[in-house]
Amino acid sequence: MTASFTQGPSDPTVQPVPASVVEQVDAADTTLSNPKRAVISIGSNLGNRLETLQGAIDALEDTPGVRIKAVSPVYETEPWGVEPGSQPSYYNAVVVLKTTLPPSSLLERAHAVEEAFNRVRDQRWGPRTLDVDIVAYADVVSADPHLTLPHPRAHERAFVLAPWHDVDPDAQLPGRGAVAELLGTVTRVGVEAREDLELRLPE
Repeated sequence: MTASFTQGPSDPTVQPVPASVVEQVDAADTTLSNPKRAVISIGSNLGNRLETLQGAIDALEDTPGVRIKAVSPVYETEPWGVEPGSQPSYYNAVVVLKTTLPPSSLLERAHAVEEAFNRVRDQRWGPRTLDVDIVAYADVVSADPHLTLPHPRAHERAFVLAPWHDVDPDAQLPGRGAVAELLGTVTRVGVEAREDLELRLPE
């Protein structure tokens, strides 16, 4: 685990990952052969949002060939692309993981996790119990219509960039540049850190 993960961001309200947990996660990496780093965005605006996000994290960790390396703070976000007040707000977070799965298999797993939490895809920008998006996979840049990498709108979204920056201040969005710089170009209106909420790194 890199120093940026163990030390945490400069914001004193964000607690660093305990050293004991870091050791356990790094030890688990021995089960992976030549893993790639991936960044996943998770969000929920229906039901018990925090419980759903934690369930998604646990489900990802339970995936063969996946090890969770970092979990961001929780952000509360106004829904994207809809009239203000027309939907409940989202809880959003970012998960950094290592995986031996190819991008297509990781996407299949993301969809399976969504379906396990009764995700319905009948309305674009509609409310959802769970949204699991692959933001980036290693340094891959691909225009594949089934899985565009990096996520085509990640560079525009503070609810992705802010939590990602919290867990990895030196992160780079492939083809777009430093997350820290991208974060400075987008509005944070409607995207608020929820310091009273916490997601745990799987043990």
